[in-house]
Formats: sequence, structure tokens, C-alpha cells
Amino acid sequence: MIIPSTYVDGYEKGREVDTDRATNYVTHSMIGDPLADAMIADCDPLGQKESSRLIKLGMTGDDDGLRDAPESVREFFASMNELPDWVDLSSFLPGCSLFHRNTRLVLAGMVGGVLIEGFSTNIAQSFFLTGRLRDQGIRRLKQNNRHMLEIFMPGGMDRFADGWTHSVRVRLVHARVRYLLSKSDEWDVEELGTPISAAHVGFAISAFSARLLEHLRSLGASFDEEESRSFMNVWRYSGYLMGIPETILFTDKEDALEIFRIGRLCEPHASLESIVMAASLINSAPLFAGLSQRDEQRKLANYVAQVSRALIGNELADELRYPKGSTLGILWKFRLMNRIEAVRKKLNPEYNRENTNMASILAVSMFDDEGISYKLPDHIYAERSSKW
Repeated sequence: MIIPSTYVDGYEKGREVDTDRATNYVTHSMIGDPLADAMIADCDPLGQKESSRLIKLGMTGDDDGLRDAPESVREFFASMNELPDWVDLSSFLPGCSLFHRNTRLVLAGMVGGVLIEGFSTNIAQSFFLTGRLRDQGIRRLKQNNRHMLEIFMPGGMDRFADGWTHSVRVRLVHARVRYLLSKSDEWDVEELGTPISAAHVGFAISAFSARLLEHLRSLGASFDEEESRSFMNVWRYSGYLMGIPETILFTDKEDALEIFRIGRLCEPHASLESIVMAASLINSAPLFAGLSQRDEQRKLANYVAQVSRALIGNELADELRYPKGSTLGILWKFRLMNRIEAVRKKLNPEYNRENTNMASILAVSMFDDEGISYKLPDHIYAERSSKW
């Protein structure tokens, strides 16, 4: 087994807890996405316009239109013709209900919790190098929110529906960024492993699902066991469409939490890139809220950092150089304010119409007039890439 140098120490720590899971995680740090990677490599000489046209044909199921496409393109889309035997689309509705009933808390748990925890790993390296969050951060986060919104729309994960399409699109974006990094001198495989590796995407989907449910409980969300299982099932199928090998794609909540736990052990301590990415996320909150005054922005960012510290724990928060401060009562206050908000919505119909969960997620999601974009980044640096 080839172990990237940055994982040597963490792998030993992971093996002390669970040898099989640690070995599986580090093995997948050297694996990308063979089908998607082959397709992207074959499409590169065709140029962005032709590549986008072929992707659109595949996304809409136009097999006849793909007859003259490279074989790798046809193989990529053919691989998704059949549902895995563990997918039951009818079981997704309770998870959709959980999401839409708690959308504001989902957004808080993502920005203050799982995204921060994700960026504490080497996942931060590719984002930092490309500038995806640094240069075009708000747009990228809104695209992520749009993906999450679509997969939790009833029927959104049906074949060719928007949740299905957005999940596959994420897979192709990952493959394209992986291709661009592989052609540059910016990425050291021997040190860091494969960029946007299967290990990292498997870790991320475990965080977005099981770890997010834990944060939602801490923030005061209410849901039952059926909704929890359904929420996990939606993310699992989305992860499958995103190209995560089933060898590191979770099977249930307990499995996802173990992938997350062992993955954290195998990953190195938070790097400077992780610190920068975490700060970028925290400071994006006031922009999402539409605040323009510096004092207001600073006040909200400080509050988000406090809530985030309470969610991720003092040890990781200190690694990421969060502002020092006590978390005593922070989550209690957050839950109290959320209950007050719920009462206001019940008592004031006008307030309720203007401050729904759907309004919250729509306000921070990316919707373009042209519809879903099938363009992919065409330069390793976000500031030099065409809009996509």
C-alpha cells in the first residue's frame, strides 16, 4: 500500500483504533474516480463548448446524441442506468420533510459545523490552491446549497431530476479539478495523495449526513428515527452519484460516523490552508445575511464563530485559531432564539410568509437564468477560469 507522507503518522493513530477502517481510508486517498477521470481527459481536447454539449446530452438521457461521443463519455453515463439494489426512492420523503422543516438549522450546521470539520482535513488543500472558496466563495457556497436543496426536493433524486443532475455535476466538477491539478506543478501526490480523492469525498458525504444530524440535534432540531434513516439514504444515493466507491460509501448512520471518526484520526493536524478556509467560511455568514455595515458583519461573524466552537469542540477550534471564548450557554441560547422565532411565525402570518425555511434556502442558493450550467472550470485558478 502506498501511503502519502502526510498520512503516515495519522495512519498509525487510526490503526490503533480500527486497523481495517484506517487502511481502507488511506488506500482510498490514492484513488480518484476512474470513469469520470477518463471522460474528462477525453473531453479536454474538445474544448469547453463541445464538452458542455456532451454533458448536457448525457444529463438529459439523449443516448442517440452521444453516438459519436468518445467511448468514455458513453460508458460514464451508461454506468448510471440502473439503480443500486439498496436504493428505494420512495423512502426519501421523510428525509425531505426533515430537511425542509429544519432548513435554517441545516444551513447553520453546515457552515458552522461539518464544512469547518471538512476543511480541517487535507480537503482544504485543493480548495485553497484553486481559490474556489477564496476568490469566488459566495458563488461556490450557493452552488453547494443549490445541490442540497435539489436532492431534498420530493422527487429530486429521480433519474434526470435536478437533484440527480446536480449530484452528477458535482462528480464531474471534482474530476475536472482533479485533472487540472494533475497537469500543474501545484500538487504533490507523494505527499498529499490524489486530489479530491475517494477518501475525501467519502469522508465529506459522511459528514454531510450523519455528522450533520448530530449538529442538528445540538442546534435544537426535532426529527424521528424514520426521518433520520431517510435523510441518510438521500445522502447515500447522492454520494453514489457523486462517484464515491461503495468500498468507502457509508451504509448507515453508524457506519458514516465511524468513517468520519477514523478519517479524522488519519488526517494530519489542521494546516495553514485549513485555518484560512475555516476563517473564510465564518466570515461568509454576514455576506449571506446581506449585511453591509462592518460592525454588523463583525458582530455576526463573532457569533457564528462562537456557535461553531460549541459544535466542533474547543480542541479543533483552537487548532483552527478561533477567537478564544467560553461556549457555556451558547447552544442553549441558540435553541432558545430558534424557539422564539418559531412562536413569532405562528403568531404573525405576515412574518411567517416572509421568513419561511424555503425562503431561507432560496436566498442562499445559486439560481442562474440559463438553468443548470454544464460548464466546468477551465483553469486551475478560480480567478482565471471562465464562469461555470
